[in-house]
Amino acid sequence: MLKALYSVLLPFLVSLLLAYILDPIVGFFQNKCHIKNRALAVIVTLLVIIGLISAAISIIVPEAKAQYHVAEKAFAQYIAEFDINNYVSAETQEKFFKFNREWNLQQFLAREDINQGIQEFFPKVISWISGGLSALGSLFMVFIGLMYLIFLMIDLPRIRETWSNYVPKKIRPQAIAVVDKVDENMSAYFRGQVMIATCVGVLFAIGFNIIGLPMAIIMGLIIGVLNLIPYMQALGIPPCIILAILQAMTTDRPLWLCLVLVAVVFIVVQAIQDMVLTPKIMGHAMGLSPAIILLSLSVWGAILGVIGMILALPITTLIIYYYDRYVANRGVTSRAHQDVYQGRLRKIKEEK
Repeated sequence: MLKALYSVLLPFLVSLLLAYILDPIVGFFQNKCHIKNRALAVIVTLLVIIGLISAAISIIVPEAKAQYHVAEKAFAQYIAEFDINNYVSAETQEKFFKFNREWNLQQFLAREDINQGIQEFFPKVISWISGGLSALGSLFMVFIGLMYLIFLMIDLPRIRETWSNYVPKKIRPQAIAVVDKVDENMSAYFRGQVMIATCVGVLFAIGFNIIGLPMAIIMGLIIGVLNLIPYMQALGIPPCIILAILQAMTTDRPLWLCLVLVAVVFIVVQAIQDMVLTPKIMGHAMGLSPAIILLSLSVWGAILGVIGMILALPITTLIIYYYDRYVANRGVTSRAHQDVYQGRLRKIKEEK
């Protein structure tokens, strides 16, 4: 059933996670800015986020265009001054020309299997067009996800208050204890991850600026945002390679040196993140040792992929808590959770 409904459930689950992450911001506008209407606070939150994203795009796009024009001019100059004799020996060139004479291009294209391949190409074009139509369906799913997000952000306080009504009374106190622990761990995890991503973005911006990479600060901040999902900063490697090539074209540095300097920045920042930032920040926020943190990221990443790395530390903390509380009987918070449970029951009765 989950496999059949995956495309439908995915926007809802992503929207639920985003609503949970953005809930403190909505609470800030409600409590600190005195916007008592929940729906209005949600709208203000979304407008602020959209404004920040738009501001970031307005800063990045002109800089990217300027770097593109610099790269275009540098590449044109590089092609104009390019001399193949500086890179390929005369003997190698003669071998290439001999190979080209032996493999006549016209005869090669006249082969039956090549013609058949060309004929098979056109149905693929049709499939690409149908893929474009499926992209419209994806945009529709994004719109549905946005609707989910708005409604969930508005209803989240009511969901927090009433979800326990659907749990049998016999296990309700234990369920409240477990869910409260999950809520506590998730909040600590996201706070810690934002701190780590901020530090990593600053470190990358400083490192790229030191080695003189184009768009150093912008690229560093982009990698910092990617780092909100553990180890997703690897997606920043291809654009950094392109910028290193641009740096080699516009300066006197050899290409290999530019690539080595980019690799050094990645290695140093990754080492600082794994050996200092993650153990200190996450270990302090969630009470886990550095060894357990690295082990949990590896295990849950292997089991659930990227989603597993996102939820690795909260799930690990929950398992440890459940073992201590209900298996080893080392829990000491049962009385507190009973009080929470009784308080919620009294509030529900008063509302009725």
